[in-house]
Amino acid sequence: MPGSKRVISLLGLGYWGKNLLRVFNELGALHTACDQSPDLLEQRTAEYPGINFSDDPDSVFSNPEIKAVAIATPAVTHFALAKKAILAGKDVFVEKPLALTGKEGAELVGLAESNGRILMVGHILQYHPAARKLREMVSSGQLGDIRYIYSNRLNIGRIRTEEDIWWSFAPHDISMVLALVGEEPIKVSSFGGDYLTHGIPDIKITHLEFSGGLKGHIFVSWLNPFKEQKLTVVGSRAMAVFDDVSREKLFLYPHKVEWQEGRAPVAKKSECEVVPFAAGEPLKTELAHFLECVAERKRPETDGSEGLRVLRILEAARYKANGEKWSAKPEGEKKFTVHPASFIDEGVRIGEGTKIWHFTHVLSGTKIGENCVIGQNVMIGPDVEIGNNCKVQNNVSLYKGVKLEDGVFCGPSCVFTNVYNPRAFIERKSEFLPTLVKKGATIGANATIVCGVTIGEYALVGAGAVVKRDVPPYGLVVGVPARRIGWVCKCGVPLKEAGPNVEARCPRCQSRYAIRGDDLTPLEENV
Repeated sequence: MPGSKRVISLLGLGYWGKNLLRVFNELGALHTACDQSPDLLEQRTAEYPGINFSDDPDSVFSNPEIKAVAIATPAVTHFALAKKAILAGKDVFVEKPLALTGKEGAELVGLAESNGRILMVGHILQYHPAARKLREMVSSGQLGDIRYIYSNRLNIGRIRTEEDIWWSFAPHDISMVLALVGEEPIKVSSFGGDYLTHGIPDIKITHLEFSGGLKGHIFVSWLNPFKEQKLTVVGSRAMAVFDDVSREKLFLYPHKVEWQEGRAPVAKKSECEVVPFAAGEPLKTELAHFLECVAERKRPETDGSEGLRVLRILEAARYKANGEKWSAKPEGEKKFTVHPASFIDEGVRIGEGTKIWHFTHVLSGTKIGENCVIGQNVMIGPDVEIGNNCKVQNNVSLYKGVKLEDGVFCGPSCVFTNVYNPRAFIERKSEFLPTLVKKGATIGANATIVCGVTIGEYALVGAGAVVKRDVPPYGLVVGVPARRIGWVCKCGVPLKEAGPNVEARCPRCQSRYAIRGDDLTPLEENV
């Protein structure tokens, strides 16, 4: 019967799940093991008679005794099961890959953070003692400056049809390469071939380019006549090889290249050295780490954000094959910041200095200018235009047809529509109406801008207002529906009016304006 430490439920008892079943059982952490295959349940029950088994995942999610869920089901189910577990208040360990799209992965990372849940991805290579020793050698500078990293993961093993070789074999190597380099690649190019099942590549060679000139490649195949699992790191002082098939596992080659004046460089070879490392079973180290994170509320080494970084490269190489290149940052744009829990579609342009925070999705065709701040849980696009120096606060939706000029402020939870009379059962994408917010305007919190209007320069829309008609420049509008109740200065301070045809002066910055009926003309602005 489960004790106080038995807080884990395992979903999936098949090809790899049986290994998690064994280790979780050895660690004394398993509460319930679940699979919907009667044959597997019968087999595993015979092997582990003291474990609680179930064929109902919902009973796992609803059981308050179960604090965490480990998912070892087919990759196509990872997203749905992990999401359900997080929303049920469970910590989650999910075998690689985290999900099958970057959008799904970003959603899981965001859900875990917003719900205070642990999310860990099963990148087991990171927990191999030889791989951990290799990371130590790189970080200590023992190999010198890293010039090239490459890995071969080849076999004639189990061929899958639900995921290709890249998604099946490469996640571990991508995770390890990212850990060794300490950054994401700036470009990815890939070539693959499908020889057994149309559309399912059996081999793939992917090249990675990092800032500073460091490069690498990952070669994966399940059409190789023998098994090979090697990761090679080429440094300026020495080279190291992690060979998971060999008995010794880790080797150091202190080869050097000497540059002699007037002559070609000469390679000076040295004898190979076997590198000792502490013993340990990688899977047990990995799962014990997950249990420790659950108990102590620690962030896992291979957390959801790390899994998302791997997922983005997996996805990049999926879409960019036959030698095409993918940029981690759009061509021509540099030095912007995107939180790893956000997702940026291909075809997005982001200006220098812009910051995009947690859980935001920017859809294709969108253009964001320089020095903008995009808050949490924002949805932008597709094909939205945002100028320079704009601020879009949390929970804002900017749909197709919206254009923000420079210096626009969008308050928390404001919404822009793009169809005037929407119906769920009638397609009206051809009826999108454009909305223009001109330079320096402010949209207050929770305001709704009904499509087809123009918000004039430096206008101010009050919190909660519903705007259904154009707002004049410098106009101050409030209410449902919004109506103009006055004027504001360029600095945002309301102007005091003495009549319909007067000169008004800002009480803060002393800017001067001429008011003639429903029009305002700047005379002298000090902002």
